[in-house]
Amino acid sequence: MTLDPLTQSEALARPPSIELEDRWRSPNPVLQPHRLSMSRWLHHGQSPLEVSNDGNGALHCISLNLKCASLIFRHAGRKLLHGRVPAGVVQITAPATRVSALFESAMDVLHLFVPQHALAECHEDLFHRPHAGDIVLDDPKLIRDPALERLGQALAVCKTEGAALGSVFIESMSLAIVSRLVARHFSTPVARGRELSALPQWRINRVSEFVDSHLAENISLADIASSTGLTRMHFAAQFRRATGMRPHEYLLQKRIERAQELLRASRHSVLDVALCCGFRSQAHFTTVFKRLVGATPKHWQTTTLAAA
Repeated sequence: MTLDPLTQSEALARPPSIELEDRWRSPNPVLQPHRLSMSRWLHHGQSPLEVSNDGNGALHCISLNLKCASLIFRHAGRKLLHGRVPAGVVQITAPATRVSALFESAMDVLHLFVPQHALAECHEDLFHRPHAGDIVLDDPKLIRDPALERLGQALAVCKTEGAALGSVFIESMSLAIVSRLVARHFSTPVARGRELSALPQWRINRVSEFVDSHLAENISLADIASSTGLTRMHFAAQFRRATGMRPHEYLLQKRIERAQELLRASRHSVLDVALCCGFRSQAHFTTVFKRLVGATPKHWQTTTLAAA
């Protein structure tokens, strides 16, 4: 099997799913405009640090605190907090709102930058109707919510395993956070008029065909959902009900199955197989393969070929 060298170089050049921020609360400028994105802010705490941000005019910023910390936080010129903040706390800042902080200890925070279309998508999925006009989540008070805390903990794993978990997982968790916050803001129970249906088999077949055809590419949740004609929110929920798996779990499984086919049938190097199956590096591939199969790719290939 011939591998495209351009595909290999592009795969190696792909950035990690969650990047460190160069500037506090500033989304990565190379990302596509108005794209749902996430980054991580770290302060090691050797000395106090003062930061500020005028806010992006098109994006809400959702802050998820990953560790207990001490700080002074000002929102729109008003002191909102002076003291310790426990892990799991969430804070929302509306677009074009100036914020500043004095970090008095080490900080570890995830920032989710949310465009208007993502808010509108979540609102329509929750309430089965579009929202008239822009949605503005303008309550800056700190939020303690066990569901949001669990989602934040799941994303915290991406600090060290972001490559192995993949963009589909991060996108799914991000949308779940936005959906939860939209539901809280509008103080309306999620519509329960009908039980959530499972994804029908013909749509599952479309997913399988799409994924098989694009395994070497950086597939997003939106890409997979689009192949079925559904929004990301509806697709993810219906897919899990039908298969028992989240989309990112299914995608990893398909990539590992393809990798096993290549390792069994060819003498390609482990790196070649990894890149051909959509992994960013050999280390990324080895981590996922060992977790799902129970052995490293090289050991599995050697054992399988010897037994043939």
